[in-house]
Amino acid sequence: MTSTTDPALTELLNSRIRDVQDYPKPGVLFKDIAPLLADAEAFGALTRALAERAKELGATKVVGLEARGFVLAAPAAVAAGLGFVPIRKKGKLPGDVFSRSYDLEYGSATLEVQCDAFEPGEKVLVVDDVLATGGTIAASLDLVQEAGAELVGVVVLMELGFLTGREKLVPHLHGAPLETLVVV
Repeated sequence: MTSTTDPALTELLNSRIRDVQDYPKPGVLFKDIAPLLADAEAFGALTRALAERAKELGATKVVGLEARGFVLAAPAAVAAGLGFVPIRKKGKLPGDVFSRSYDLEYGSATLEVQCDAFEPGEKVLVVDDVLATGGTIAASLDLVQEAGAELVGVVVLMELGFLTGREKLVPHLHGAPLETLVVV
């Protein structure tokens, strides 16, 4: 598992992530990616890097996690010439779904993916914006496997290195690489 990628890309992305004190509650330092998304150079570089990684890993689909993961994964899928699959919060997808519940710092949540989202053995790159405690990504990786796809990698824009999310993901990766572009 790697922690970073090209240093110039990491520097560019990090320079466009804004710190917001006391959001969403006092004592929290929120990492806002809106300035990165609003900057065509930075967002384009991120999209190209994700698309390139999807191709290098032999992915046939790119999965994005609700909600900001969609913003990163969908353009990367298009740039790589691949399909995009959303993993959504409970009750947001029509038809038959696989569901996975997981614990949050403040309760629990459930994610879902449509049962027919993947062909058996399809190769999948999972993309999300933040790796914190790892619960959301772990549940998503379990859903990918349950849906019959093969995980070829996970790329996360930003890892909160002071938390233990990376360690929590190891058993869910089944040997696939976990890469983060910015570690804070």
